[in-house]
Amino acid sequence: MAHVIAYAEKRRWQRLPIPVPMFIRGADERGKGFLEFSTALNISAGGALMVTRRHLPRSSKVSLQIPTPPFPKQVSSQVLPRKLKARVVRVRNADGYYLSGLAFSRPLVVV
Repeated sequence: MAHVIAYAEKRRWQRLPIPVPMFIRGADERGKGFLEFSTALNISAGGALMVTRRHLPRSSKVSLQIPTPPFPKQVSSQVLPRKLKARVVRVRNADGYYLSGLAFSRPLVVV
């Protein structure tokens, strides 16, 4: 248990256990491009834990797009990030799926 607490303290941002549907785009081990509908199991300002059907090579770069409905003119869609760039930092096989830890290229915070 102490190992888990020590690991959690290393995180810069708190992870929120909120599932977020996303499209993930990248290239496989052979360099062939792919687009997959996926879900982030949790998300923070610095990254996300994605569940995918395909293996994402560690250190590979991917882009994420959050599908959103059309916004009324009064709501600026510029405030909400829809396209994110990330790097795969961890991958684990889980019951026929892959859990991939992603680090965003730029944190989702306004400074």
